[in-house]
Amino acid sequence: MDNIYVSEIRDNWQAVQEKIAAAAKRSKRNIRDITVVAVSKLQPVAKIEAAIQCGITDFGENYPEQAVEKIHHFAGNKQIRWHMIGHLQSRKASIVASEFSMFHSLDRLSIAARLENQLETVNRILPVLLEVNISGEISKAGWDLRTMSFEHWIDEVNQITKLPSLRIQGLMTMPPFDTQPEQSRIYFHQLSELRNRLIKVFPGLELKHLSMGTSQDYEVAVEEGATLVRIGTAILGHRQ
Repeated sequence: MDNIYVSEIRDNWQAVQEKIAAAAKRSKRNIRDITVVAVSKLQPVAKIEAAIQCGITDFGENYPEQAVEKIHHFAGNKQIRWHMIGHLQSRKASIVASEFSMFHSLDRLSIAARLENQLETVNRILPVLLEVNISGEISKAGWDLRTMSFEHWIDEVNQITKLPSLRIQGLMTMPPFDTQPEQSRIYFHQLSELRNRLIKVFPGLELKHLSMGTSQDYEVAVEEGATLVRIGTAILGHRQ
């Protein structure tokens, strides 16, 4: 039976790619430096299958226990990369350590230590991004540099760099949900500037990634330097 979602997702995917290409051109960036992570949380397996048929290889999930069923379903496809993009509870660290290709939302020292223990058990290296609460919203996860000094944050980052199973590869943020795309620009620009400061402190780290931008503001995110954009409904349609 033909997958009923393929046609719609193919059209969506093409439109997203065209907009990203235009944003990259405006900001004089190479489109090859930008990876789209299709956010598949709460989406059925059939939509992920359709997305794979359309050439999508990176998928983002927020809930480890729900994601693991999908990951195992597609275990035979070695091109698929699974990104954990949501807040992680300590008791679910073992799932991320054993199943995911990248963790975008590392937001505290304690979870880094928990992941390190689990990764040593399964003998894996996990690329991670540090989540920063640029907007300062109480509802947002991540290090908040409005309430924590830059020096204190650097000390905590330094401790994470000493964990042999974790590889810090950049930063991640979420702007306020109800902002217009252009209003998100300031938050994306601040994350890019923070990454530049971090590079000066840790010149040995390959901090190549900025994970920022969603369906509502990914074009602005690309213009401000995003290398990973997390796009859900604009590609896969509304969630069930």
